[in-house]
Amino acid sequence: MKSHYHCVYDMKYHLVLVTKYRRKCFTAEMLERLEAIATELCLKWEVEVLEFGGKADHVHLLLNLNPTIQPSKLVNSLKTVTSRQIRKEFAEHLKQYYGKPVLWSRAYCLLTAGGAPIDVLKGYIENQDRPT
Repeated sequence: MKSHYHCVYDMKYHLVLVTKYRRKCFTAEMLERLEAIATELCLKWEVEVLEFGGKADHVHLLLNLNPTIQPSKLVNSLKTVTSRQIRKEFAEHLKQYYGKPVLWSRAYCLLTAGGAPIDVLKGYIENQDRPT
């Protein structure tokens, strides 16, 4: 649990970013660089990267956000900054996969993670003692 001004929170998100056309263009070196760029950017947003992993065509990030952050804006920033840096640093390698300056698919997957299962939460809320 963390606190921020007038609230206590624990907001974890699982973010999946997929390469454009699901092309298998990432190397181990590129994934290491993606992790470094994402971690550095998240520090600026006051977001904690709890875990990072990926394969040749996608990456997973487990993030801890505070309630003042709009997740869609963070995702847009992550996609923009990582795409720009990776395309700059690995331009020669990416030429064989893309003719245009692209990296990520427009779509992404963002899921909440952690905490009690929904059934447990529902049961807890349903069983609150109401005043008579």
